[in-house]
Amino acid sequence: VLRYLKKRNVPVGVFYRDVYWKFDELYPLKGWKKKIMQTIYRWEEQFYEKYCDVIFLPSVEMGKYVAIDRPMTDLPPGGKRRNIRREKRNEAVARGLYVGGINNEDYGLFLLFDALQIVNQTEQLVHLTIVCRKNEYEALPDAQKERIRYLGVDVKHISGAELDRLYEQMDFAFIPRLRSEYNDFSVPVKLVEYLSNELPIVATNCLAQKRFIEEDGYGVICEDLPQSMAEAIRIMIDRKEQYRQRIAETFMNKHSWVARVEKVKRTLTGDEK
Repeated sequence: VLRYLKKRNVPVGVFYRDVYWKFDELYPLKGWKKKIMQTIYRWEEQFYEKYCDVIFLPSVEMGKYVAIDRPMTDLPPGGKRRNIRREKRNEAVARGLYVGGINNEDYGLFLLFDALQIVNQTEQLVHLTIVCRKNEYEALPDAQKERIRYLGVDVKHISGAELDRLYEQMDFAFIPRLRSEYNDFSVPVKLVEYLSNELPIVATNCLAQKRFIEEDGYGVICEDLPQSMAEAIRIMIDRKEQYRQRIAETFMNKHSWVARVEKVKRTLTGDEK
């Protein structure tokens, strides 16, 4: 099919989702299976170079890991428009949310706990809710479960409509991933899910998510250190409504799935270099 399109000068683009297979610490296969699959993935890159005009990537930062001699541009996940009915309340304590995995230190959840403890040291300024898989929570060591209870963190195992309602009760959200070579170019889906729900974000300075959030003023960036994150939380508490207003004004116009499709069209037809 691609050979047919190329002969007839039909522009072709491909979305190249991930290169985790290039990272030994992330790729689960070992031995001869690993070598075979990595060879197949390299053939795939050669195929795209031969038949595609543009390579779309989750982030521009991923480009240096892609061995395809073709123009590349970023195409991160798109936002989904929601009819948000945010709860009005007069509580002095802000509500923060983390949705995601808790079974890997790389996710940064325990960094977030350290920061939370600093922020709430003299008085409670923020209350944290975690949404995670039940089996991951049950697998935590008892000491970590005890710390969650000590910090007064709510733990929920919900999805779908229940999670949508929870988003409407929150003031902001967290992406506390630790800095790493891979995290610097990956774009978490929760980034656009939070923003689709008009939640400003406190996030670590992994390069791709840092650029996305700072470019349009959607939240506060910090280092992957407790004190730095604690300061970012304090800033967020003071400025959350400013960030929320910025999200409401620009996010769907610039980052909806419709906007993503329009970018693909412009790029492939030559209207955007």
